[in-house]
Amino acid sequence: MKESIALVFVASTLLLAGCRTTPHATRSEVDRKLLAEVRAKAEKGDAKSQWVLGSAFEFGFLGVAKDYVEAAKWYRKAAEQGFVMAQYNLGVCYRDGEGVTQDPAEAVEWFRKAAEQGDAKAQFNLGHCYRKGEGVTKDASQSVKWYLKAAEQKDADAQNALGACYHTGTGVVEDGVEAVKWYREAAEQGLAKAQFNLGHCYRTGEGVTKAPAEAVQWFRKAAEQGNAKAQFSLAGCYHEGEGVAKDVVQAVNWYRKAAVQGFAIAQYNLGACYYKGEGVARDYVEADKWFRLAGQQDVENAKSNLSLVEKEMTTEQVAEAQRLAREFKPRTTPEPGTSLLGQPPNP
Repeated sequence: MKESIALVFVASTLLLAGCRTTPHATRSEVDRKLLAEVRAKAEKGDAKSQWVLGSAFEFGFLGVAKDYVEAAKWYRKAAEQGFVMAQYNLGVCYRDGEGVTQDPAEAVEWFRKAAEQGDAKAQFNLGHCYRKGEGVTKDASQSVKWYLKAAEQKDADAQNALGACYHTGTGVVEDGVEAVKWYREAAEQGLAKAQFNLGHCYRTGEGVTKAPAEAVQWFRKAAEQGNAKAQFSLAGCYHEGEGVAKDVVQAVNWYRKAAVQGFAIAQYNLGACYYKGEGVARDYVEADKWFRLAGQQDVENAKSNLSLVEKEMTTEQVAEAQRLAREFKPRTTPEPGTSLLGQPPNP
């Protein structure tokens, strides 16, 4: 339930400002005093204090241990009084099954209550539920409606999602120019997914004049934030000299960053670089490992290339490659919907 953390710390800071402490009070003493004050107010029915207490249990601050059940309990008390941030947080609890039995339909109801009060994150999440059909009948037009409400409040996730709807004609008439507009709004706020999407548009000329160098700049911004799709795309630009001077060493560098995140086609391309000694010293063991990992994700030609490279290897080398592949763990969870170049927008 990480989305609520920024709100939590804002609230706790405000409450701390009103808490009298001695000049030499320790952090734990301040926490105990503040927790006692917050709990007392919460038990008397103060909705904001109930929300802060729920947040304390969710994130484990104010000296309390994390307890999702207690968090959900206090969020509910505040939410039932109409406290918008608690309604949103309770919706997240039901969506993720933290502190309560997972219930997408109940999540939708709480997101809706918060969304109707104008909470941008709740509006975005409600739009996402309509887009995916999670807890509510799938309805692309309703998805766009709620994305737009959040996007107009400068919510970057909603802006990016709305751009994707325009890009694909989901719930709205397809419009590349409008897609680029919303991608740009989100990208300029630093959202990596939107930066990748905007780079993709500049690379392909969808909704904007084709500009490979501009594509590279946006791919780089997203890649430096760890976006695997952008890392792969930036690697491809370096590999082909598209929008940037050709540099196969840099290509290998960015293929590797995406590959270690489990991005299948980057694993395949990295294997090919090791096999050919392109941008990196030839290494059949590494080539085997990366082809093997890509093949496990059904990348076309990975298995045939694996057979090809193993003809050049000793039994011991094959065993070592198998061990390396077996022990491989992605550093982060790959983004959903990974595919080859020409991939759909990243919602």
